[in-house]
Amino acid sequence: MESLTKPNHPETSVIMTTFRSPKYLFQVLWGFANQTYRDFEIVVGEDGQTDETREVIDVFRNKSNLSIQYVTQEHEGFGKTRILNRAIDSAHGDYLIFTDGDCVPHATFVETHLQSATHGRFLSGGCFRLDRDVTDQILDQKLELDQFTNMRWLKNHGHRVSSKWLWVVRHPAIARFLDVATTTRPTFNGHNSSAWKDDIVYANGFNLEMRYGGLDRELGERLENAGVLGMQIRHRAICYHLEHERGYVTKEDWQRNHNIRKLVRRRGLTRAEQGLEQIRTSAA
Repeated sequence: MESLTKPNHPETSVIMTTFRSPKYLFQVLWGFANQTYRDFEIVVGEDGQTDETREVIDVFRNKSNLSIQYVTQEHEGFGKTRILNRAIDSAHGDYLIFTDGDCVPHATFVETHLQSATHGRFLSGGCFRLDRDVTDQILDQKLELDQFTNMRWLKNHGHRVSSKWLWVVRHPAIARFLDVATTTRPTFNGHNSSAWKDDIVYANGFNLEMRYGGLDRELGERLENAGVLGMQIRHRAICYHLEHERGYVTKEDWQRNHNIRKLVRRRGLTRAEQGLEQIRTSAA
């Protein structure tokens, strides 16, 4: 991929959350330590502080070029929207890239987001899901970063990779065409999206009434209601999702979130009633 060409790129913060998963976080931070573009800070938000997570962050602070903020809160049940808003409030960047503590970025991840950053838009990136077997090998540090973030290597070692991704690897320039041509609607995905901080603040951040299942997309729907439209970069900006259990998913939460999102779309809501501003107020 071509190098970053925008001379006046914005100050950038990468925001991610983690929950008692230090081995996953280690691999994610290792991915960010090996980016083609490195002038950014990372804000790690943890719902409930753990010594193991702090130790991983300290390793990267001391042995890499990463600038890392560590933001925590007391664990009181599902708290992802709260810790995301705390991380947003702590971020120094004018431009925010969102990912998760279980998603390892491709080497050009940050560079691609900044190349495509456009006022009046949020960006919707892609995710390649790794299976349990390869995830276990990664967590046990039996695979190198440049192996499992390489589609061709994965295919050659028996992992399922669609022909589309192999075609993109062989012909990188086609990724932009696929992003324009795809009929898949761009959505705000917590594992791989970016937006201007001013737009996120205007929307009042993440909705504290949301539980797991669509909390990120609900933010994107409010952004779109405010005129900040999604732009697809799913074939250009890739992260590799490490497999894990999802025991926290409930039908009740999904239905609650569905109803909230339906209301946001029907009424054209642009701001969360309970969000970033309320986090700031409670911390005062």
